[in-house]
Amino acid sequence: MMQGEEDELSVIIAQIVHKLKGSSLHSQLEREARGSLHKTDIKLESLKEDLRFFLKTSGWEKKLQNAVYRELSLLPASYNPNAPMEHFKEPLLYMRKAQASWEKRVLKSLNSMSTELNIPLARKRPLTEQKELLSKWNEMGTDEPDLSPFRPVYAPKDFLEVLINLRNPNYDNGDQGNCRSHLGLIQVPLKIKDVAELRHFFQELSLSTGQLGVEDSTQVPPELFENEHLLREEKSLAAQDSAAAQQFVRQGSPTALRAELWALILNISNQPEDILYYEQLKSNVIQHDLLSDNLIYKDVKLTASNDDYYFVFEDYLYQVLLCFSRDTTVLAHFSYSSASPPKSYIRGKLGLDEFAVFYPPNGVIPFHGFSMYVAPLCFLYHEPSKLYQMFREMYGRYFFRLHCIASHGSGILSLCLLFETLLQTHLPQLFYHLREIGAQPLRISFKWMVRAFSGYLATDQLLLLWDRILGYDSLEILA
Repeated sequence: MMQGEEDELSVIIAQIVHKLKGSSLHSQLEREARGSLHKTDIKLESLKEDLRFFLKTSGWEKKLQNAVYRELSLLPASYNPNAPMEHFKEPLLYMRKAQASWEKRVLKSLNSMSTELNIPLARKRPLTEQKELLSKWNEMGTDEPDLSPFRPVYAPKDFLEVLINLRNPNYDNGDQGNCRSHLGLIQVPLKIKDVAELRHFFQELSLSTGQLGVEDSTQVPPELFENEHLLREEKSLAAQDSAAAQQFVRQGSPTALRAELWALILNISNQPEDILYYEQLKSNVIQHDLLSDNLIYKDVKLTASNDDYYFVFEDYLYQVLLCFSRDTTVLAHFSYSSASPPKSYIRGKLGLDEFAVFYPPNGVIPFHGFSMYVAPLCFLYHEPSKLYQMFREMYGRYFFRLHCIASHGSGILSLCLLFETLLQTHLPQLFYHLREIGAQPLRISFKWMVRAFSGYLATDQLLLLWDRILGYDSLEILA
């Protein structure tokens, strides 16, 4: 290993150690280690080795490995610890500028709604209102507030217009058409995989490999493949190994095991402290009313409530999304996202940084269709705190990339470019025909990709697709 690589590795290790030291896992490990000192098989002269052996045999070492695996999966592919912080978020300056200007536009839209409707961004609820909300917590869908004055801050089609108009200022636009024979709507040069690279990356999806839920293309009788696959997945669950579980769901996961496998991959365990944290978020919802809550209500009414699969989960969606908007731990994903959380100022203190607060507290302003990121998870998790944790982790790993301007391979821009390139290369007649009649293919498919196909595919098919997102730790499959 070269000196530079060694330095990079030691910085990564130091970062992960620092993160884990602040986690509940660290205090649990300490507690277990202290408790084990009373055991007869732990000797003072071989204390270090005996403790290590105890942590290994009691399953704590595997929990630590899974926590390290999670932290590693959040690091960017080409991580350089010496790069400036903004490069860590997004290496291309023009992308950072475009994202910042889009954020300003979204915040302006929210602020003007607050002014027009004369509704504060946040207020403390009177006690009577708090009691009423608490009593209706599990049936919020029956309460019909007047949502007609509220409109979504933006819809995917507004965001698409921004992406279409994005240009790299270092390119001579006159030559752009000649440099890249790309006739789609996206006109920024980004590194995307070609078909050979996609075949290599998604090799477990080749026609010669059995896929759960797609049995008709396999050479083996489906029940043989299913039984073998089921055994392997049960083994990885028994071993509680995140990395092994991630590898297995690349070929789909059995319906009965999916909820457990996904929780293992994302390292979600729903400990008592997680349940307590969820209850704290809930009490914050009860005490404070945010203008953004109305955007959540409106979005659920416009999308999930009208969906044949998801309307039954309306109450779950309100609970999860209202708690999510108040969760400041969500802010952590901004360290590796091109986006930044929007700021608001305490009344009368506009422009004074010490009176600035993130708004909403999680830094994420919901848009039209946002609640559809949660809806499919309601099929798998029926305990609110676990459903909440799963959604928060899925958002912080994947979904935020679908509404940010960035050069990342799983970012929405790269997905749009990959989709258009694949269609232009492999179905040129269809591509040109749609272009000729003024139905640009991306305008049709953009809303499918932004929602990760939630609400467009039947739920059983959607969950098979999301298996692959988790299995490959990538959103490229959407394109």
